[in-house]
Amino acid sequence: MLREITVILLIVCLAWAYQATRPPPPIVCGSPGSPAITAPRIKLRDGRHLAYKEHGVSKELAKYKIVFIHGFGSCRNDAVISENLSPEVVEELDVYIVSFDRPGYGESDPDPKRTPKSLALDVEELADQLGLGSKFYVVGFSMGGQAVWGSLKYIPHRLAGAALIAPVINYWWPSFPANLSKEAYYLQLPQDQWALRIAHYTPWLTYWWNTQKFFPGSAVAARRPEVYSRQDLELLHKLAVRKRNMAEALQQGLYETLHRDMMVGFGTWEFDPMDLANPFPNGEGSVHLWHGDEDAMVPVILQRYISKALPWINYHEIPGSGHLFPYVDGMTEAIVKALLLGEKATSF
Repeated sequence: MLREITVILLIVCLAWAYQATRPPPPIVCGSPGSPAITAPRIKLRDGRHLAYKEHGVSKELAKYKIVFIHGFGSCRNDAVISENLSPEVVEELDVYIVSFDRPGYGESDPDPKRTPKSLALDVEELADQLGLGSKFYVVGFSMGGQAVWGSLKYIPHRLAGAALIAPVINYWWPSFPANLSKEAYYLQLPQDQWALRIAHYTPWLTYWWNTQKFFPGSAVAARRPEVYSRQDLELLHKLAVRKRNMAEALQQGLYETLHRDMMVGFGTWEFDPMDLANPFPNGEGSVHLWHGDEDAMVPVILQRYISKALPWINYHEIPGSGHLFPYVDGMTEAIVKALLLGEKATSF
């Protein structure tokens, strides 16, 4: 009898563990009982839909056309470069910006096969379906840097220029010296170290790890105050609207948004960004990387290494700034003008 009871308990425990590690299915927008579709969308090559939002002057009149890729826990409505760019500068530059919900976010369909390459191809297809021409600019903020690195790798011939704003780093990119990536990795909060270990080594446990109650999950995902720099905390009042946007950004479920981002961003990439060639060898465009030297979410020491490994990247380090530095007054204008016009940024 004891043996039978033990077997039954083991089966029950295994069944519970299996169920606990399985993420719920996404709440796909437009399906019965799910959030309605409110944004314009395109239909992609594989049948998925991508929701987008247009900003600035009309694309028919625009001199410059930018595809903006949002960050972690955000959506198409959080296009920092359009939010903080004055109407006067928009008109002066004749700039058009389109932001889109990355797969699984907002009103874009999930992509269970998402990779940096698929993100780059999504960007290309969005640009083609919107008629942005043979070349366009890409700008990615934070986790949106996945798509910019992917674009530099897979569609460099389509780019007029690119900007990475506080891009999230994958500590497992092969070209990083082991001692440097280790040093940067341990600058994170211990609970974030564990969350990224799980996402990298056992991605199938990512959902369980960030929803169980035994150990703390990702502090960045929970937006704990410890992940913000001094400047970030001062800027949070400017992000009040983002709190409202977050509900829409995550409406299809945490797994297809935050957890998928972690698995893709910190998984094993199919290429190493440090192996990339200069996409503009004749100076016909430029690539920029902007980072705050007090960023508590993404250690600056790895960005410095990237800037030396890839000298064709124009590196801008902002003193005294954290992860949210694009919200500093005048910063967005400096980023856009450096990308489009080659202007040098003033100090902030």
